[in-house]
Amino acid sequence: MYLSDKISGMREMIVGRTGMNWNAAVHSVSFDSGITNIKIYIRNEEKMRLRNVTGSREKIAESKYTVNDAPSYKGRWHETFGNDNPLHIEIGMGKGKFITELAINNPNINYIGIEKYSSVLIRAIEKREELKTDNLLFIRMEAEYIEDVFATGEVEKIYLNFSDPWPKDRHAKRRLTSKEFFARYDRILKANGRVEFKTDNDMLYEFSLDQIPQAGFDIIAQTWDLHNNEKMMQGNVMTEYEEKFSGMGNPIHKLIAVKRKAVFFF
Repeated sequence: MYLSDKISGMREMIVGRTGMNWNAAVHSVSFDSGITNIKIYIRNEEKMRLRNVTGSREKIAESKYTVNDAPSYKGRWHETFGNDNPLHIEIGMGKGKFITELAINNPNINYIGIEKYSSVLIRAIEKREELKTDNLLFIRMEAEYIEDVFATGEVEKIYLNFSDPWPKDRHAKRRLTSKEFFARYDRILKANGRVEFKTDNDMLYEFSLDQIPQAGFDIIAQTWDLHNNEKMMQGNVMTEYEEKFSGMGNPIHKLIAVKRKAVFFF
């Protein structure tokens, strides 16, 4: 089959599924030299559709579960939660299914979900309002400002789930698993702090496996097929995207990275 025929077939499928025209729906197309694998990066039409939810920003600002002046709490999140429990954060939490379930299952850990889109954050707040737990808060912000919000060594664990792959090379530094972002994580994580990352995007996963060691982290566990890895599936909490993509037959990739211990020479 010619490349043009393959893309034409995919064009019909994508336009039919998204209800959008090709140029609006597709971010980029890539294929290998043998034209056996073609990847079409679809714009997240759900976020595009929800981005302008009427009144979402006002509702978020008014919610008691949203921290509006997050930098003022830097270094004293334990005071905000009223305890000295470990602090775990999820960057790019979407509608909050993952972090909400973690908070329910682990009452002795404090959680903060970070999301930049008001339209999906409001859905997480709606879930939060149904819970009786007191260990989950939200911040609406861009990930690049996390050092303004968390002090050195204040965070024990960071979760990154199905982050934007930013497929164009010139946007590599924007990927949440780039060495530039991991330098930020290094500063806010405790000694031996961890980052757990899941994605179904092959390109982003390969990129992450290369970048993370360069940032001074050791990858202590990794798999290209999480749902067929019994050991790494233990205690796994599924995100909305994980349910969707695994249901489509896409293998889910996961890695766990830990801060490398500093070595001093005398």
